[in-house]
Amino acid sequence: MKNDKKKPDLVVFNEESQQYDAALKPYGTSASSPVIKPLNTAGWKNDGIHRVNKKLKTKFEEVKKEYEALMEKFQYNDLVYNAKFSFEPNIGESYHLYNNRKKESFLSIIAPEQCNFEYLGSFRLNSDKMWEKIESNSNLEE
Repeated sequence: MKNDKKKPDLVVFNEESQQYDAALKPYGTSASSPVIKPLNTAGWKNDGIHRVNKKLKTKFEEVKKEYEALMEKFQYNDLVYNAKFSFEPNIGESYHLYNNRKKESFLSIIAPEQCNFEYLGSFRLNSDKMWEKIESNSNLEE
């Protein structure tokens, strides 16, 4: 049974249940109720943005370093595999890369101290057939 009589705006009446339910509302329903003020969430948002940006920047830097290391390995392998050599390199052995007088790269077993060619670096072949750059002369096998 629907009540055809319209209630005033300040009366809280639920048409479906046909009950006055102002006390059941999660908000004030009268003019004397406390004012509902929206929270200032700008500080919370700014803190969240700052934290997320910091985390993403850190992750980006990590990925960038991994990418740069991978590209460096690729360039070393490209350089050595495109060099001239007339022997089959052994896994775990150290080899030295040089430029000859024609600026052509070649791989050799001769140590840099015993050679007059332009020295480009020393490398070791690992079990994955990847060339690893040897950083210092103390790591060279003689």
